[in-house]
Formats: sequence, C-alpha cells, structure tokens
Amino acid sequence: MQDAVLSKVTWRLVPLLFFLYVVAYVDRINIGFAALQLQSRLGLSDAKYGFAAGVFFAGYVLFQVPSNLALERVGARRWIALLMIAWGIISSGMTLVKVPWHLYVLRFLLGAAEAGFFPGIIFYLRGWFPTSARARTVACFAAAGPVAAIAGGPLSGALLGIHWANLAGWQWMFLLESVPAVVLGIGVMLYLTNTPGEARWLSSDERAWLLGSLLEEEKAPQPGTVAGFLAVLCSLPVWMMVCVYFGVNSSGYGITLWLPSLIRSLSGVSTLAIGLLSAIPYAAALIVMVLAGAHSDKSREYRWHITLPALLGAMALISAGFSSSVTGLIAALSFAVVAQFSMVGPFWALSTTIEPRHAATVIALINSLGNLGGLAGSYTIGALRNSTAGFRNGLVVLGLGLGIAGCMALAVPAQPQPLAGD
Repeated sequence: MQDAVLSKVTWRLVPLLFFLYVVAYVDRINIGFAALQLQSRLGLSDAKYGFAAGVFFAGYVLFQVPSNLALERVGARRWIALLMIAWGIISSGMTLVKVPWHLYVLRFLLGAAEAGFFPGIIFYLRGWFPTSARARTVACFAAAGPVAAIAGGPLSGALLGIHWANLAGWQWMFLLESVPAVVLGIGVMLYLTNTPGEARWLSSDERAWLLGSLLEEEKAPQPGTVAGFLAVLCSLPVWMMVCVYFGVNSSGYGITLWLPSLIRSLSGVSTLAIGLLSAIPYAAALIVMVLAGAHSDKSREYRWHITLPALLGAMALISAGFSSSVTGLIAALSFAVVAQFSMVGPFWALSTTIEPRHAATVIALINSLGNLGGLAGSYTIGALRNSTAGFRNGLVVLGLGLGIAGCMALAVPAQPQPLAGD
C-alpha cells in the first residue's frame, strides 16, 4: 500500500509542481542574462546591478510569512494560482524599464509575488508525504532549480539576440519568459488538489492509509497562533537553520545572478554561447541532488549531508576566484553548484523536524530570512569587483560564508527520526 500510494501521489503532484518551479526560477534569475545588455542601457554599475538583482529577496522576505499563512487559509490551489498570475504580470512589466529605480521596484514586487511559492510548496508536500519519503520528494521538486538554469540559460541567451518591433533582446526575454507563469497559474486552478482528504483520484483505502500515516507521525500543526509564532521566534535551532540557509543562498544566488557576467569577463563569446556554458554547472547538479536526497532519507541522517557538501563547495568557490580561464571557472563553479544543490533535500527534511507543530511558520521564517543571502551574495560580488582582482574577492568571501554555514549545520539539534522499517 505504501509504495502504491506514494507512487500515485508523486506522479500526480510532483511533475506539475516541478514545472511550476522551473517557471518561477527562470523568472527569478533571467536578470543575470538581461544584465549583459541592461547594465549599459541603464548605466548600472556592478554594485547597482548587484542590488537590483538582489532586492528581489527584500520583497521575498517581507511577504514570506504572511503569504505562507494565507496559503493555509485560502488553500494551495487558489493561492499558488494567484501568485503565479501576479508574478507573470510583474515579470512582463520588466520590458518597460527606463531608469534604474523602475528595475528596483519591479524586482522588489517580483520577490513579493514569489514569496509564498517555495515555502508554500514545501509545507504542501509535508501534508502529502510521510517523513520517510520527504527528503527525496523535496529534492525531486527542488531539482527544478538546476533544470531551470539548464533550460533557461540557452533560452535566455538566444532571446537576447532578438531585435524586433523596436524592442531589444532583453525586453523580448522578459516578455516571452513571463507568459508561462500566467498560463500555468490558470492551469493550477483546474488541476491541483488541496489535501489528501479531497483526492478523489485516490481510492478510499488509499486515502485512509495516507491520512492515517500522516496522523501517526505528528499532531496537526496549529498555524497562525501567537503562541506558535513566539515558540518559533524563541527557538535556537530555527535561528541556526536561518544562518545556514543564509550562507547557502549567498553563494548559490551569487553564482546564479553573476554567472553570465563571470563567463563574459573571461571570454568574448556570444550571448547564446554564454547561455550554453552557464547550463553546464546545473546539469552536473541535477542528478547528484536527487541521489543525495534519497541517500539521506535511507540513512535518516541530514546534518552531515549538509556539512560535507558545504565544505567542498566552499573550496570550489575559492578555487573559482583564482581561475584565469573559462574551463577552470566552469569546472570549479560546477563543483560548487553540485555541492549547493545536493544540500537542498536534507536541509528541508531537517527543517521539518524542528518545532513540528508549527512547521508552516518554521519553513516560512527559515526560507524568508535565509533568502536575504540572495541579496547579500549578489551585492557582495558586485561591490567587491574591481579592475585588478575582478570577481576573485567576492567569490572567496562567498566561499568562506558557505563553509561557516556548513559547520553550523552540525550543531543544529533536531528530534531523532526512526530508520525506515523500525
């Protein structure tokens, strides 16, 4: 029964959620390719571009917890659909940018619209999958990140070459890549199921088994209570996980939002070639992150599955800072990206064992404050870039931060989880 039900739930939900995250991730990171044309068009310095790319995460943080709590009240189907339509419209508005502050405002609003998506899906999956299957499920869903970079890199690079109807390549890129969010937002309303109890595509016996398995693991969460929110705010393990996620996102988004410019700084290849080269690190990460999530589920060990990749990724980032060729840069960054994405499944599986009665608030708080690392990482690379050292100082700083975050993960206490079959 377990294998049959989890297989049916996985094939019903995960492919759709995976594709939604691909669309979200492309809309989030395509500014890295737009920068190849947009920086000169708007007169953006490296520091200003770093801020514009990273201010997305300010909106992301401010609206994260309210958006996740709204999802619990409104239901995943309607709330996720609304968010997707909203961020699709905002992303298309990037085509109208004329001065830097337009870009700052729209990136902030895009972050606000996307704020509830990832933590909402993590909480949504928690309501469908028992703990024993959670890390690999989250890893499969989060694999959309590297897939988006694999597909979005060449696509964005190619769209930058379009110059038609008085619109530049970067404008066509923003416009065309925003359409899927609106279309899929409408599709979510017709397809997604809020809870297992509403899943008519499961038989009565399958629904009963799934609901019983979930209820056996823990009591139902109590979202939105003042006591619950205070318990989360006073939890040391939660704040430790915030710091770990901050370090992971500083390096991850620092790489992602600057990768096209990093490649261009060492070569004079076309925008399409930059898009193809930028896909290589994420292709390498795709398989490893799913395997790492499955292995952590099997062993029921999460902390070392975070720490070891973080330390290896830190060394890779520092090596990338001293690379003087495109080949060396891509090789080092590929290793760093593989390490970073392999932590995703174990990280969120560990997070759901902390304050389990208030999991929605825990997930939202960790994801929101931790994502400030995206602003810090993006701005750090831009601010530390100079004519002599180039990107070296920024990459070294991000590498050190990732290493510290990995060491901190070892100290995070969590409720012990039984081995499968116990």
